[in-house]
Amino acid sequence: MKKLLKYLKAYRKECILAPLFKMLEASFELFVPLVMAAIMDVGIREQNMPYIWKMAGILLLLAVIGLTCSLTAQFFAAKAAVGFAATVKTKLFQHIQGFSFSELDQVGSATLITRMTSDMNQVQNGVNMVLRLFLRSPFIVFGAMIMAFTIQWKAALIFVVAIPLLALVVTGITLISIPRFRKVQEGLDQVLLITRENLTGVRVIRAFNQEDAERNRFHSDNEKLTRLQIVVGRISAYMNPLTFIIVNVAVLALLFTGAIQVDTGILTQGEVVALVNYMNQILVELVKLANLIITITKAIACGNRIQAVLEMETAQTYTEAPVSVLKEPDMDVEFQDVSFSYPNAGDTALQHMSFQVKKGETIGIIGGTGSGKTSLIHLIPRFYDADSGRILINGVDIKEYPKEQLREKIGIVMQKAVLFKGTIRENLLWGDETADEQTLYQALRTAQALEFVEEKDGKLDAPISQNGRNLSGGQRQRLTIARALVRRPEILILDDSTSALDYATDAALRSALQKLDFHPTIFIVSQRTVSIQQADRILVLDDGEIVGMGTHRELMEHCPVYQEIYASQFNKEVQGA
Repeated sequence: MKKLLKYLKAYRKECILAPLFKMLEASFELFVPLVMAAIMDVGIREQNMPYIWKMAGILLLLAVIGLTCSLTAQFFAAKAAVGFAATVKTKLFQHIQGFSFSELDQVGSATLITRMTSDMNQVQNGVNMVLRLFLRSPFIVFGAMIMAFTIQWKAALIFVVAIPLLALVVTGITLISIPRFRKVQEGLDQVLLITRENLTGVRVIRAFNQEDAERNRFHSDNEKLTRLQIVVGRISAYMNPLTFIIVNVAVLALLFTGAIQVDTGILTQGEVVALVNYMNQILVELVKLANLIITITKAIACGNRIQAVLEMETAQTYTEAPVSVLKEPDMDVEFQDVSFSYPNAGDTALQHMSFQVKKGETIGIIGGTGSGKTSLIHLIPRFYDADSGRILINGVDIKEYPKEQLREKIGIVMQKAVLFKGTIRENLLWGDETADEQTLYQALRTAQALEFVEEKDGKLDAPISQNGRNLSGGQRQRLTIARALVRRPEILILDDSTSALDYATDAALRSALQKLDFHPTIFIVSQRTVSIQQADRILVLDDGEIVGMGTHRELMEHCPVYQEIYASQFNKEVQGA
């Protein structure tokens, strides 16, 4: 958490002015009991109405000045806290954007969302409360005691006894509560995780009739959280009774000694009332301070979790200087004895991959589930880094490319079609922000998406809801393919991105890709042999190894794995026909 505070440096002025104005407000508040004492001892005793009105005016003036100081302090505190949170959120988001897929897999998207939202809100609230109350509450406590000594030092000795007792109760209960509050926060994280999983996976849950199981899981974790909160609540509930007992005993002592001293003429009635008011001010501020400590504890815990993400360093490094490549390299993409394994995974995902791809070739990649197809193509844009071996693009190791230069060469369509809320045009322009309308329409035509886009109201400006929920699965896939084509990449990767298309549309798409005027090198990952039969070469993967490489005809003659895949699909197609 300490390392996050450096982002408050831009708000030094607000961090000084906020507590300063709160101290001013507290100073004026300390004068109120004295004014009330003067009203009782002078105005009421002497029935001096002008004096009473004069003191009432002073009270009103103190209230207005105190309110002004309080609002000013809250303005500066809010400005500093909100600005600080905005800066940290920006830094955190930028840092997350620099993560490779390995770090994203390690942390998890749900955790990162929690850090960006609820944890940041706790930190922001903690900063705000500290600026407003961290100095004000102790100032009121010691200021009230000092003001009591200015009234009568013997009576003020009661404060000397009461304040340490109050502080002991507040501190003790707070220290007992703090670790339990941390467990409550962890339990809340678990409940939020289950809630998020159920909301995002509601269709799957209903499809498998698991509503009761998920209700029971949620109920179990929610009950654990409830028990933790009840325990903390019970401990915290002791604070008010114990503090009120101490304060009431102190007030009784003040009234008892005050009555004796009033009777002997040492104190006045107004001064006794002022002492009681100061004692009540101390009680209120100590309770505020206890709540502040709890808020600070939560903020520190959340800040430490945010800091842990900021301290995560990505294993990938990129050069800054652009790479000059040969105008006509021999090979467009080359794998040289590449092996790869996922972090904390027991087995390697890819083993000793070696092959060469000429510019403009179409390469099909096929294999069983878990054979390493997606892992292979994710190495090309450096979503992951290989454990050993080299990957070359245009004769240059991909680790020598700056990130922007490398990614600009590649257009990739993931297995899951992801679209963003906006319009069709806005989503397509992710491929190239400078693309004109003709380029967009050409990409849609190639991706077999033009027909359904033209049927929509607004066409290119037709709205797309979050995650493209207002589109079918096939429409989403075709739009993501069009988005990749808008970039006019040197290397086009289609990672099982036609799974929702019918055979006719899939065939039309593959035919259109062969007619592209910029002739990219194409990698097609597919579960269907029919989707890759016309590829220049096909890589057959099995358990992370290349077990076959060649044309469809060659593989049908010499590769048992490919023969098995083809036979199973061909038989199904014949039966379906």
